[in-house]
Formats: sequence, C-alpha cells, structure tokens
Amino acid sequence: MRKIQTQGVHHITLVGADRQTSIDFWEGVLGMPFVFEQPNLDNELESHLYFDPGDGRLITVFTNEERAPAPSPAPREPGFVHHIALSVSQATFREIVERLDERGIRHSGPKDRGFMDSIYFDDPLGLLIELAAYRFEPPFGYTHADVLLEAHHLRVERGDHHIDVGHLADAIERLVERSRGSLSDDRTPKNPYSRARPEIR
Repeated sequence: MRKIQTQGVHHITLVGADRQTSIDFWEGVLGMPFVFEQPNLDNELESHLYFDPGDGRLITVFTNEERAPAPSPAPREPGFVHHIALSVSQATFREIVERLDERGIRHSGPKDRGFMDSIYFDDPLGLLIELAAYRFEPPFGYTHADVLLEAHHLRVERGDHHIDVGHLADAIERLVERSRGSLSDDRTPKNPYSRARPEIR
C-alpha cells in the first residue's frame, strides 16, 4: 500500500450566488484578481469563476444568475467546511478593522493566536472567512510549516499550552543551526560584552 502524495492545494471551489456578488467580494473586498472564467463543465446552468488569492493557487466559484445572496451561517457540522483562512501581511492586518468597518462588515476583531494574528467575518453568503498574518518569517530554505513543526516539539518538551513567539524564535534558531555550517566548534550563546573594557570618559 502506498500514499498518494499531495504537493499543495490546487484550488478550492465554492458554491456562489450570482456572478457579480462573487467578483465584488473576492476581488472588490479581498483584492484577488479575477483571472479566468468558463462554463461549469458539469453543469451548463453555472459559470465557473477563478480568482488568484496571491500565491498562484486558485479560489474558484460556481455562479448562477438565478441565485441571489441569502446570507446564512454555513453548517458547522462534521463533513462541512468550518472556515477558509487567507494569508495577509502584518501591514495589511493592521488595516483590516478599518477597511471592514467602512463597508459595515461585522467581524470578530483581532484575535491573538500566539503564532499568528487572525480576524473573522462572513462572506455575503455566510461562509466564515479568516484573514491571518504570521508573526514570523521562516529562515531561508524553510516554510512556515517547518517552523511550526519545530515549535510544536519545543512546546511539548516544555509542557506549554500553546505555541507562542518564544517557541517560534527558538524554533527558527534550531533550524538555522541545523541547516547552516560554521567554523566555530562551540555555537552556544555567548555574551561578548562581559569581556569589554569599561569605557573611559
């Protein structure tokens, strides 16, 4: 028995209402370029809209002009999507509340997730959207997932409740030390200021 190895999210497809509602939300609110459209090849009554969320992957939406937006919370039961999380920069994250408020969009306000900052709100059809900004950048050659895996090990070793910035900083240090060579025999932390001469004034 062998695995079927995935290499990333190819796309996520949502059931939308009319075409313009999807364009106004995914591009007009979230800034995703509307890059492609064709009929839904499995249902001739629907169109299939494609949006670029910013990483070259795709969010796609099936639309039908006979469907009107009727916001109601999406089911939160097993087998259903709870929410979709989209990545934003820290600079953008600091602007989200103001930009949602100016549209009258209700939201959760910023949430502290330890390793990231999040905010939640519903799309026009009731799908819960999370905008999330990492509090760290992975070292060269690593991904956010690599840092989180290492931070998880540190959290468990220390008996801590959840990952926080200290775990992230130490995880990044560990990854760099493992992946980068050095001429030094001893790479433990040092304090070069302890040997400094007192300044004469």
